Amino acid sequence: MATVREPVLNTVAITDLRPTQITVGMREVKAKRKRWRDKGEKKGGKFLGSHMIPVVLGPKDQHFIIDHHHLVRALHDEGVKNIAVTVVANLSKLEPDAFWFFMDNHNWMHPFHDQSRRRDHKDLPKTVSKLIDDPFRSLAGELRRAGGFAKDTTPFSEFLWADFFRQRINRKLVESDFAHALESALQLAKSKEANFLPGWCGPIPED
Repeated sequence: MATVREPVLNTVAITDLRPTQITVGMREVKAKRKRWRDKGEKKGGKFLGSHMIPVVLGPKDQHFIIDHHHLVRALHDEGVKNIAVTVVANLSKLEPDAFWFFMDNHNWMHPFHDQSRRRDHKDLPKTVSKLIDDPFRSLAGELRRAGGFAKDTTPFSEFLWADFFRQRINRKLVESDFAHALESALQLAKSKEANFLPGWCGPIPED
């Protein structure tokens, strides 16, 4: 019989969690902060108990977040001190170079700046408070919720959409008139030009 492994659960200080990406969409972070405040103390505790953050245990037993960076940043900004995490892999015995090679090849890191330039893993922020804003990531997230594309299991799929829009929509428009930028993004998302992206759900002509 196959051995069933129970998830390894721990409670970790949010300030001790290490990001594996450089950017987040701060518009999304603000929306998550509002939803957290709306829940109130009682529902907030239940929410934290049901939203465990997946992490990889790395060198020096540090916890590296591999998903839900927006949520963790939002909770940090709301003053939450600790959060439950689930350890999906223990790589603490690896040397740093081997660790980052493993992380990169498993799509557990996204070391790209807000200009879509790849950076060294040493440029990853040391805490979630140092994550920087990428307005195009906010645009991609809002577009998915509006039905512009489907949720997909492809790692960092929203970032792929963000980079697609980055080349086609002026950043100043996204920052100054988000609603107009979203309209433009929706039109682009339904075009054949975007049909290579994960979750694309544009019209398919009949044969």
